[in-house]
Amino acid sequence: MERNRGQAIQAEIKSWRRLLPGLIVVAAAIVARLTGSLQFLELVTFDQFLRLRPSEPADPRIVLVGITEEDIQRTRAYPIPDGEIANLIQRLQQYQPAAIGLDIVRDIPVEPGHAALVSQFRTRKNLIGVEIARPDRSGFTVAPPPDLPLEQVGFADTILDADGYQRRSLLGVHNSQQEYRFSFTIRVAERYLAAQGIELDNGIRDPDAMRFGSTELTRMQPNSGGYIRADAGGNQILLNVRSGQAPFRTLSLAQIQAGVNPDWLRGKIVLIGIMSFSAKDLAYSGAIAPINPGQVYGVEMQAHAISQILSAVLDRRPLLRVWPEGWEYLWIAAWGVVGLSLGRVRSPWKILLGLAVAVVSLIGGCYGLILLGWWAPVVPALLGLMLNGVGLTAARFYRHEQDLRLRLQERQFVIEQTFNAIHSGPMQTLVGILRNAQGQEVPPPFLPDLHRLNQELRSIYASVQRDAIADEAQLQMGSAIELALQAPLHELLYTVYCSTLERDLPHFQTIQFKIVQFEPLNTRDLRLEHKRGLCRFLEEALCNVGKHAIGATRLTVICAQEDQQQVIRVIDNGSESPVTASGLGTQLAQNLARQLGGTFRRCPNLPKGTMCELVWSVDRKRW
Repeated sequence: MERNRGQAIQAEIKSWRRLLPGLIVVAAAIVARLTGSLQFLELVTFDQFLRLRPSEPADPRIVLVGITEEDIQRTRAYPIPDGEIANLIQRLQQYQPAAIGLDIVRDIPVEPGHAALVSQFRTRKNLIGVEIARPDRSGFTVAPPPDLPLEQVGFADTILDADGYQRRSLLGVHNSQQEYRFSFTIRVAERYLAAQGIELDNGIRDPDAMRFGSTELTRMQPNSGGYIRADAGGNQILLNVRSGQAPFRTLSLAQIQAGVNPDWLRGKIVLIGIMSFSAKDLAYSGAIAPINPGQVYGVEMQAHAISQILSAVLDRRPLLRVWPEGWEYLWIAAWGVVGLSLGRVRSPWKILLGLAVAVVSLIGGCYGLILLGWWAPVVPALLGLMLNGVGLTAARFYRHEQDLRLRLQERQFVIEQTFNAIHSGPMQTLVGILRNAQGQEVPPPFLPDLHRLNQELRSIYASVQRDAIADEAQLQMGSAIELALQAPLHELLYTVYCSTLERDLPHFQTIQFKIVQFEPLNTRDLRLEHKRGLCRFLEEALCNVGKHAIGATRLTVICAQEDQQQVIRVIDNGSESPVTASGLGTQLAQNLARQLGGTFRRCPNLPKGTMCELVWSVDRKRW
């Protein structure tokens, strides 16, 4: 009883030892994420998933009016004078937009036309201006237009990641005087949604969050998604940009001055901004695919942030959400265990196939979750899966190599024993008998049979010697012989045919005509030992011709596919001397035929000669 219990404990310890490396890999993937080592890769993958989403139609609620390089050259002034902006606002008001967002700072006058712009600021209740609420590295901020009421001002500050890309939208923050300020995004969205009867309020699940109607804008936390200990100060949400090459209708200052279709602007949000690279009002995002990769105009990024809120409230377009941290780490561990479970598969190639399926499933699953608005960990889960899967594959290949070496060593030992037995026993005895028989005055009638027996034994001796040398070479070169057997079967058979006919067998000398046909054979379901057996079968069949086909003048060798059968056929036209039907060569051929699910036969080939044939099906099932 105690002995059985001890054996069970040892088996359990052995099982845990096998699992230990895989569990260490899973733990390492989790630790790498906890320390933030994988954050950059996670963010880049997140960008790519957003970028690869199907294109969405343009948001019809938002129109961009960009002051382009052509407009700047036409006015021959930069910054754009206040008078030009005042005229633009006045023209836009004629189209009755729901809100006008001026994404151009105007804290100091830019003459000419400042008085006209002040008049617009004081009289237009749907006009939203911008400020910079948080100090920059030098401690400076940008004040809002002094004549614009505070409730019509929003800050244009952004939160950038370490690579300079914007993946978050800042909705609210305290300025340097500890006064709470709302973003330009919230102010514009609030103005538009108020006309729809939807007011801005505090969240229900999270009182510090913002909410429009039943849509709560989930605040970002320091460890949300792929972020690790990120700056989550203020009120931030993950930025779910709109996919597609043209997410918004864009007009120029010159087009507005010339006149446009009123339906394009009536009841819409109109955002005014600088759309010239020389002005440097740029934002950077890896999730948007513009003409210049990573670069978009600042007013375009504001449009994406506003569109995200409006689409979530009015269209039920999903906001980006993340799982609780515990679920995320459980997800990572689960994929590491999937890689570890591949160890139950014996074949290294099947492990690779299973690993490929698992990787595609993981990446495809995370991409599908992004489409539904969920950001799940990709890189740490992929790391645990790949390291476990690749490690198991390498271990299987190493074990396969070791098993091959062990089998070769055992076979080498048997060959050496056989070699020594033939050399020290029958061959030495036969040499003595021949010597005595040849020394007699009247040679005995069985002397030719003894010579033939001597020749056959020496042939077996030479074959065993070649096998010993070949196996020794294989032990030295590892899998080199196995790799050689990976060559097409018809090429291997042709090599065997050429080398066998070069042997010094008596009846090869009389052959005058050779009809040879070697065509590609289907080896999909053949193992290496089958290919080796087929090569030996052809060699044996040809050796029988050389030893026994008396007076043969024609040899036909066919290795081809006939209908749905594959065939190796050797035919001669000699006067065949008796060959035992129960010899070793016949037994090996019959055994090979059974393994292949085919048939073997040796029969007369009328009017004269012998046919040796091995046939098996093209669609042989693997056993």
